Order: sequence, then structure tokens, then C-alpha cells
Amino acid sequence: MRIVSAAAVAALALGVTACSKSEQAAAEADANAMATDAAAAADHAGDAMAEAGSAAAEEASQVGAAVADGASDAAHNVDQATDKMAADAAH
Repeated sequence: MRIVSAAAVAALALGVTACSKSEQAAAEADANAMATDAAAAADHAGDAMAEAGSAAAEEASQVGAAVADGASDAAHNVDQATDKMAADAAH
């Protein structure tokens, strides 16, 4: 939004300082070009944020899978230990 606001202020400043029709047309063309550049920059920033979010989600998924694997291993070890304790107690 700041980029778009800056482009609007620049367009207004160019429009005020332009006196002739050709100067006004040139100022308007410059303002339109700035607005287009600002929109492209905003799109690029949005894409970069989406990519970062996707990478963070993938990393979180990998961490979650590792935690689940660790918990499964721990549960298996506890199960084996309790089975051994029960077998030892029966003898």
C-alpha cells in the first residue's frame, strides 16, 4: 500500500507541476508507469510471501513427521519393556 500511495503522491505532484497539455499527458504516462511498477512489486512481494509460507509449512510437516516417528518408537520401546517386565515377573 505504501508503494501505491507513493505513486499516487508522485502522480499528483507531477500533475500539479505540469502546465501544458503535453506536459500533463507525459506526467500522466509517468504516473501510470509508476502505478504499474508498484502493482508488479506488490504482486512479487505477495508471491515471495506465499513461497515462504509454503516452505514453512513443508518444514513444519517434516518436523511433525519426525516427532510422530519418535513417539511411535518410544511407545514401541515402552511396550517391549512392559512385556519383558511381565515375562520376568511370571518366572
